[in-house]
Amino acid sequence: MQKYTLENGLRIVLIPNQNTKSVTSLVLAGAGSRYETEEINGIAHFLEHMFFKGAKKYKNTKEVSSAIDSVGGEFNAFTGKEYAGYYVRIINDHLDTALDVLSDMLLEATFNPEEIEKERGVILEELNMYQDTPMYQIGWDFEKLLYGKQPMGRDQIGTKKLIKSVTQQQFQDYQQALYTPDNTVICLSGNFDEASTLEKIKHYFQMGQSTQSLKAEPIKEHNPEKKYIIENKQTEQAHMILGFKSLNLHDPRKYALKVLATALGGNMSSRMFLNIREAQGLCYYIRTSSDLYSDCGSLQTKAGVDINRIPDAIQSITREYQKAFQDGFTKEEVHKAKEYLKGKMVLNYEDTESVAHMHARQELLLDGLKSIDEIIAEFDKVTTEEVNQLAKDLLQLKNLYTYIIGPCNEDELAPLLTF
Repeated sequence: MQKYTLENGLRIVLIPNQNTKSVTSLVLAGAGSRYETEEINGIAHFLEHMFFKGAKKYKNTKEVSSAIDSVGGEFNAFTGKEYAGYYVRIINDHLDTALDVLSDMLLEATFNPEEIEKERGVILEELNMYQDTPMYQIGWDFEKLLYGKQPMGRDQIGTKKLIKSVTQQQFQDYQQALYTPDNTVICLSGNFDEASTLEKIKHYFQMGQSTQSLKAEPIKEHNPEKKYIIENKQTEQAHMILGFKSLNLHDPRKYALKVLATALGGNMSSRMFLNIREAQGLCYYIRTSSDLYSDCGSLQTKAGVDINRIPDAIQSITREYQKAFQDGFTKEEVHKAKEYLKGKMVLNYEDTESVAHMHARQELLLDGLKSIDEIIAEFDKVTTEEVNQLAKDLLQLKNLYTYIIGPCNEDELAPLLTF
């Protein structure tokens, strides 16, 4: 693994692997939804769509997609709170095609007004899809509860008002403010020659000397008087998230947090899964996880439960939190969670896209790289005492936040969520 920083600030991370025939080319820009104001909430995600609509060489969606499809490549993009990413996974013989398409769409996009009009309908339908699928929507709703009316509390997909009104000029302004060389990481993982590939990247991504001009608002403390929201909606299954504010990406205890989340509800042998799904049959899915951002984070348990047993599910999840807070975890549980996390990392490292994403995110948000061996060593250092102290620090029911979507009676459930 090698990092290069060009004179204009563009960072390039190369991770050669001669034991595969594929290569993933990923461009990650610090251009997620937390850089939006309330008036343009949703522009980062809409912009992601528009980059596929044609540029200088590949002039429309058909030409963009055909260039990758014709050689059997995989092509996708994503928009998060803190970054947006665009990648092509392809056999190494066609690396030039991947770099050519990515650089053209990201550096030469035209944002044709006719294409903007067409895409409005697509994104409105995407918004409707999420609103009709509580399993997905509830994650955004939970962060609204945690962070309130600030960028970290807003949906990435944005508002119908923005989707219906955003202009070509607004797209251009947002791109020029954030898709700059000093705010971009290009990461390649897979089978390639390092020296020649570095020169190819320099050739295709000639980004000039512009610098990032739009900054994200620091997170502000948000403490709502009522830490729960119960959304009454006719569904066949109730969806809920119960969780806590937690650590940020820069906190050295983040490895212990991952271990805690895994032992509590991160896999099929965890406490939440065995005690709530298997022993009681209360839910179809249940999982505890942590979301870490640059200056904030959360630990939460997400579940889809039987609508006739919502109170039982709430009580069971909070009981597991209380047990972890009071009694902690055994050395065996901590050891098993650590081995699970290490094993998953090794397996993911066989996928060039996962490798590129992991290291590009490190470089963009943490301004530094850790190898897989260094990360595994960090998990090895986590102690049972550290995990149990973190459980005492974080899992206090008085700090519990809850969002529920389903055919619910708030008067019935509220007493179960007030501590």
